[in-house]
Amino acid sequence: MTKSEEMFSRAVKKIPGGVNSPVRAYGAIGENPRFIEKANGCKIYDVDGKEYIDFICSWGPMILGHNHPAIREAVIKASERGLSYGCATEAEVEMAEFICSKIPHVEMIRMVNSGTEAVMSAIRVARGFTNKDKIIKFAGCYHGHSDSMLVSAGSGVMTSGVPDSAGVPKGCTQDTMLAVYNDVSSVEKLFMEGDDQVAAVIVEPVGANMGVVPPKEGFLEGLRKLCDKHHALLIFDEVITGFRLKFDGAAGYYGVTPDLVTYGKIIGAGMPVGAYGGRKEIMTKVSPAGPVYQAGTLSGNPIAMAAGLAQLKILDAQPEIYLRLEKKGKLLFDGMKEILNRKNLKYQVNCVSSLGCIFFTENVVEDYISAKQSDTHKFAEYFKYMLHHGIHLAPSQFEAIFVSDAHTQKEIDQYLQCLDDYLK
Repeated sequence: MTKSEEMFSRAVKKIPGGVNSPVRAYGAIGENPRFIEKANGCKIYDVDGKEYIDFICSWGPMILGHNHPAIREAVIKASERGLSYGCATEAEVEMAEFICSKIPHVEMIRMVNSGTEAVMSAIRVARGFTNKDKIIKFAGCYHGHSDSMLVSAGSGVMTSGVPDSAGVPKGCTQDTMLAVYNDVSSVEKLFMEGDDQVAAVIVEPVGANMGVVPPKEGFLEGLRKLCDKHHALLIFDEVITGFRLKFDGAAGYYGVTPDLVTYGKIIGAGMPVGAYGGRKEIMTKVSPAGPVYQAGTLSGNPIAMAAGLAQLKILDAQPEIYLRLEKKGKLLFDGMKEILNRKNLKYQVNCVSSLGCIFFTENVVEDYISAKQSDTHKFAEYFKYMLHHGIHLAPSQFEAIFVSDAHTQKEIDQYLQCLDDYLK
């Protein structure tokens, strides 16, 4: 028995399913999870000493790679002053000033502790600002595990085959309206059915929790127009795309301005943190400035702020990083397409810059329905082969491959060679 197997046997006795998040479970691909001991650059190492090229990157935030020296040094210095105060600090002010000065559509921002919390709070303030109750979301888009958002969610919910969740009362989702991703007409229909009670449309500007599904030309622009027409807010969930596609996220990448935006752990360089922000007139509705209550005793944690500021300042000062990420993404995903074409396999490769995935289906994947047509058994075989050959991927057909600045041509070539060998 390996150490990972031993640890998992211990974990299942005390932790539901043996993991603290369903996305870490390997049950869908018939394996036990690997327990990781350390990470550096684009490599992670399990407790059995095995090395893997990591294409999860802590689910996206390790955009500079693991254990970056500048970030590590910032964390060490901050921790020497104490780990948590539960009080206001200069670091959180500096973080807010930095983001608001760099992101045109973020005039005010509130720190929270996770992407789920950021989305939950953004929806509440959207309802409070508009005095409307209904929210439009898209099938297959995952916005965290708050009750009102667990309606046809993607990511780990898709993997487990549970479209919704037990324990969520019907009343919590009665004001959540479900649209079809990449279909503006489905949103327009819901606005008409909503009887002028739609507070906001929330969307992953790049679908990244049903696999990677890029927006069609005109889709995001169409959402912006509909929200303006019906006096609703447009919320971009940029937990995955924020500071990854560009410094100003998918909003800058596609040139569409949201009213509110949510961020996740990338603003903490992988530390447990999130944030939501947007126009000043909306954000001043948040307590204690306004009537929309939202709180978090540990929000703006000084260690997370130190780590996040170190990473964001590097990304801001070195815009060439985004050019490198675009190039590396092209090398990887175009390489995957070339291998499939050479072998006359019709599987789909979807990608946007440094985000992408392979779908084991011959049908074009452009929404939740087409994503679900993927052969998850074929994905499981592919995943196991790659894992046993030192390639660390998300254990789900419906997650993304993340490329970091630490990946080089060598690691990309290793992945492509491994894929080529598997498909033989």
